[in-house]
Amino acid sequence: MVVNPSDDLDRRLLALLQANARTSTADLARALGVARTTVVARLQRLERDGTIVGYTTRLARDARHPDVQAHVGIVVEPKRARDVVRALQRMPELIWLASVSGEVDYRAVLRAESTLRLDALLDEIGDVDGVVRTTTSIVLAVRVDRV
Repeated sequence: MVVNPSDDLDRRLLALLQANARTSTADLARALGVARTTVVARLQRLERDGTIVGYTTRLARDARHPDVQAHVGIVVEPKRARDVVRALQRMPELIWLASVSGEVDYRAVLRAESTLRLDALLDEIGDVDGVVRTTTSIVLAVRVDRV
């Protein structure tokens, strides 16, 4: 069960953790202007309620060999959606997939080592039985990254 942060303190605490999940509770308390025990209690509640489901490590991108990231809108034949999702799940470069409302049925985020590989991935997606059409936007620059 996903629970929304209950107040401004929870939201600020979560924003600090998204920036650096290794921040100590003492440093979090100082940044928030509250007691360390308050931070500990908030973290325990947010974990128990399912708002925080884990902590992770984000790896730095190699500046000499930057990845190419693309957002892909995918339109599928209605009765083939499950098969299309299964096929997409087998692609290691697929880092995110969501069913959405609007002009497309799915939004995918792909990360490839080059535009050449991205082009091949888009061809692979287009060849999946049940895919009707795709539209692609290549990420030029990330302005905010809280993932």
